[in-house]
Amino acid sequence: MGEFSIPVDLFNPGQVFACLGFLEAADVLCGDAEGGFDWSNESDVKFCLRTAGNKNPFATVLAFLTEAEFEAEVPEGRCSNEKELGQELRKRRKSSVFPSALPDKDSALPVRITGNNKKQIVLGHWADGSGRNKFKLYAGNRSAFSIATVMQKSLLELWKEGQDELVIRPFDITTSMSGSFNFDPRGAWTTIDAGYSPNRQGHRVEASPVVEILAAWGLENARPDEFETRKVRYAAWGLVLPPMLARVAFIGGVAVVPMKRFRFELYMSGKNKIVTFAEQEVDYD
Repeated sequence: MGEFSIPVDLFNPGQVFACLGFLEAADVLCGDAEGGFDWSNESDVKFCLRTAGNKNPFATVLAFLTEAEFEAEVPEGRCSNEKELGQELRKRRKSSVFPSALPDKDSALPVRITGNNKKQIVLGHWADGSGRNKFKLYAGNRSAFSIATVMQKSLLELWKEGQDELVIRPFDITTSMSGSFNFDPRGAWTTIDAGYSPNRQGHRVEASPVVEILAAWGLENARPDEFETRKVRYAAWGLVLPPMLARVAFIGGVAVVPMKRFRFELYMSGKNKIVTFAEQEVDYD
């Protein structure tokens, strides 16, 4: 079992969400995954992954995402609004198993990702019908599928430009993007803060497609703790844990594990909620 690590900013909520996503993805693609944070050097915090075999799991996950086919997942018997999703709707898959009775609209359809190795994952926490908080941040007519495909295109460009560097520090390399799930606070803006609306002017912002896609993967089985009005808590855990325990540690629920707890606010940009940088609450180390 090999161990690999990447740098992470614990004050960037999207990066911590994405670390959980890397763990979930590595467990599916590599097997026997365990992951946790190492803050022994506070100026160089790492997220560590162990998996079956000796291949770098970060490289395996990124390669999977660059090569995979993305499709919108539609409930059987439902005729989707082709005008809303346009030509992209051709990439759709009918499903007899669906996370909710009906998503509120086609923009909330889940996204199925199928790799060249035939392994699949469905991302759709924004369509969760279990009663848990959906933690859906994006709004308007943008579909999750269109956002995910834009993220994949941006990721593929970074992969081609510098695959080795991207594997070593996947969260640090940003690129201009026209839209996202709003997990990476480096790409967040409000009209008041910016002084104008970048969307209306067609301007792009710098963020990480790796953070955006892997954060969505991480939130499939765990959600941060929302409290009061648009305030959110999450935690980083100081031991390598399997996904089942990491999901609980993510919300600070494993008392015997060294832990750092953080909180941040969700700002509003129109109807969109955007993640902001966090502050540390309590150090349980």
